[in-house]
Amino acid sequence: MNVIFIEPAFPHNQREFVRGLHAVGARVIGIGERPHEYLDGELKGWLADYEQVRSVVHEPSLLEAVHRIQKRVWVDRLEATVEAHILPVAKVRDACGIPGMSVRTAWLCRDKPSMKEVLREAGIPCAQSTSADNPQAVRAFAAVVGYPLIFKPRAGAGASGTTRISNNAELERGIREFGVDRGQSIALEEFIEGHEGFLDTLSIRGEVAHEFISHYYPNVLEAMRERWISPQIIATNRMDAPGYAEVKVMARKVITALGIGSSATHMEWFFGSKGLKFSEIGCRPPGVGQWDVYCAGNEFDIYREWAMALVHGRTAQTPSRRYACGMIALRPDRDGRIVGYEGVERIAREFDEWIVAAHLPPTGTPTQPVEAGYMANAWMRVRHPDYDHLRTIMNTIGETVRVRAA
Repeated sequence: MNVIFIEPAFPHNQREFVRGLHAVGARVIGIGERPHEYLDGELKGWLADYEQVRSVVHEPSLLEAVHRIQKRVWVDRLEATVEAHILPVAKVRDACGIPGMSVRTAWLCRDKPSMKEVLREAGIPCAQSTSADNPQAVRAFAAVVGYPLIFKPRAGAGASGTTRISNNAELERGIREFGVDRGQSIALEEFIEGHEGFLDTLSIRGEVAHEFISHYYPNVLEAMRERWISPQIIATNRMDAPGYAEVKVMARKVITALGIGSSATHMEWFFGSKGLKFSEIGCRPPGVGQWDVYCAGNEFDIYREWAMALVHGRTAQTPSRRYACGMIALRPDRDGRIVGYEGVERIAREFDEWIVAAHLPPTGTPTQPVEAGYMANAWMRVRHPDYDHLRTIMNTIGETVRVRAA
């Protein structure tokens, strides 16, 4: 099978998808923004061919590259795994007659107001939401729903660009900052109180083949705003616990409603006083290295499983569920350059057996702002057979390790 994979070199874990495709026997053709000579020898070895384009989200350039490849070989699949790539690739796939995710599905997984309209029609509980491109519509929504509200870019990923609005003054400031007073369309949502988590799937022809449930501590909006917090994301190994039954059913309803076939998905949800509420979906793998968390916790290769699903229409491995596994972000105490660490030696002595990966940038490394994300600075990936004990370990790491900057 000939598979075109979009942007094999960046971000760095993109290479793992190429590796998986190559490992299951696919002939992998890359399209990326870097010159072929930029790629390292290992990545070149997994690729049978390569086309450079000025931008993988510039549809005319991408379309021309795919047409050039189609003149050389038959193309069975055209795949992407980065949020910003999904919709352009779907449009090019459709234009080239290549099977795969439809433009409709890609659009619904990208445009939050449209997504939730379809899901509400399918009986899936969501926060109240709408889109607005003028101040009057924003004010009208606020008058009906009340505060707090959430402003989001219509096609944002995760908490990127998300702002909580708690009063009229913040509403008017948000209208200006998001450009609504200049005709920019945004997504508006009711703010849902409750615990935030996500369910990730690998589906084949609309049926869930693998699934994983993870929890945020604390919720993302708070974690992405407060420097002092060392936020955690933990994947449970208690997938059969009865409390997860409802979210599993919801995930399958979402996949059916949006027409998702063979694909990875990433679904965010909240659970609180108003019950379980669906938040949003990405028709792609999760970010922040979460698939590597699943690999470490389940002692299997999910990248290879993804490739098996696309190339052979089946999976080959069973996740062990032996470990709960998670990552913790360790933020510098200020912006600047890293000058040192405190507490790392103690954590290594106490928990070395359970730490499966760590990233501690060397002294002199420029820091990244808090809003840059969970893996922007230092982090550790940890696993343990007992979920509650893992939480204790990760809390200890967060309370002990200090990243000093100047």
